Amino acid sequence: MRRRTFVRTGAVAAGVGVAGCVSPATDDDPGDDDHEDDEVNGADDSEEDAGDDGTLRIATYSSMVTGENPAGEWLTEAFEAEFPDAELEWTVPESGIDHYVQRTRLGAEVDADVYLGLSVDGLVLADAAAGVSLFETLDRSRLERESRIQQELSFDDPDGRIVPFGVGYVAPVYDGRTHSAPETLDELLEERYENALLAQDPRYSTPGRAFLLWTIATYGEEYLEYWEGLLDNGLEVRRSWTDTYRDGYLEGERSTVVSYTTDQVAATVADRDLERHQVATPGGEAVRSVEGMAVFEGSEERELAYEFLDFVLSRQAQGELATRNVQFPAVEGEYVGVEEAFVDYAIEPDEAVTTTYDDLEGELEGWIEAWASEIAD
Repeated sequence: MRRRTFVRTGAVAAGVGVAGCVSPATDDDPGDDDHEDDEVNGADDSEEDAGDDGTLRIATYSSMVTGENPAGEWLTEAFEAEFPDAELEWTVPESGIDHYVQRTRLGAEVDADVYLGLSVDGLVLADAAAGVSLFETLDRSRLERESRIQQELSFDDPDGRIVPFGVGYVAPVYDGRTHSAPETLDELLEERYENALLAQDPRYSTPGRAFLLWTIATYGEEYLEYWEGLLDNGLEVRRSWTDTYRDGYLEGERSTVVSYTTDQVAATVADRDLERHQVATPGGEAVRSVEGMAVFEGSEERELAYEFLDFVLSRQAQGELATRNVQFPAVEGEYVGVEEAFVDYAIEPDEAVTTTYDDLEGELEGWIEAWASEIAD
């Protein structure tokens, strides 16, 4: 296995603001001169396209549609209000994108139109496993709001199948009552973190893969030795972020978890003790995880799918996603619906560890297989 070069880039701006000025737009400051109908429920129904009806099936991950205040619930209500003849139907495949890989390999129907929450590593794995593309090359001319997306977040997919809608940074979250922040990844091997860490399985979890790639970026070919050290120190690996964070960390089972640098936003909104929700950026770093959306090849609701993708890039949808899904917006400018908790508590690292399609193509499968063989087994 050869070591690829992973890119570390400085944060875009001091403090919160990977997407520009993360603050609520006021009524007298529309924030976007190029798209006057961006207040989500203000569209003129008479101008809807003929294809703006039917049922759009959206595949995503569980936290998008579950919990106390999920973003998927708001997206459904707002989108169906703007397009009264449309209906959103959500599905959460247990195995994520691999569910559709296996259906494709078996020649079964792909029972979804849009995938919401696709990462570049997930796309690389899907391409390698399926042998064919699951997603169509996007007609960018049909996405009026795409020009707002920050250039540095754009996916380098050679086939142009995926468009960003949000970004997070994966990092350790720890209980400040019992631990101090790990200054390096090496410190997670120390006795003070014995039986403390929960992490996700990179075969199934986006933050799990992000953490794995961080260790590869840091340790190169010795990354498995680092993971063996974590196991020796009591690491517990679970299948998903929900399993580790909601079902484990919040229940007090462990004192450290691989999660996101926006953790204090959610903790504040839920009125949790912030001392137990401290965010570490070892070495000033965290892994940038850009979330994208794509249209499945052969979708029978392509018109509606493009309307949905463009809708998600609206100012109000971006603001609601920031607060409800606890992620940085992908588009530049100001947003409607961002709560002060996000502005005050979302954290950006000094440096972002990033990976590209080219970094991962032909390598990621082998890294994960080696991890599964040595660590999971």
